[in-house]
Amino acid sequence: MAVKIRLKRMGRSGRAFYRLQSIDSRVRRDGRPIEELGHYDPLEKNAEKAISLKKERIEYWLGVGAQPSVTAVGLLRRAGIAIKRRTQTKA
Repeated sequence: MAVKIRLKRMGRSGRAFYRLQSIDSRVRRDGRPIEELGHYDPLEKNAEKAISLKKERIEYWLGVGAQPSVTAVGLLRRAGIAIKRRTQTKA
């Protein structure tokens, strides 16, 4: 099973917020997650409250091979979580 770390959109129209989750890559965007890893509210004015993440669990999932989405990488970097770059191999 390929695990991804990606965002799940929630909230009403014009007032969206997102949950960061570990999820099977074959499941739809708003499908059932394996584990909730935090949340992100882009409309929150207080920068400390905008991102709330479970750092230990995120590092665990990255350690066992979960691949973060492009947007998730940006959030993790803003939160100070180190991410190894993926190396692209030429076939």
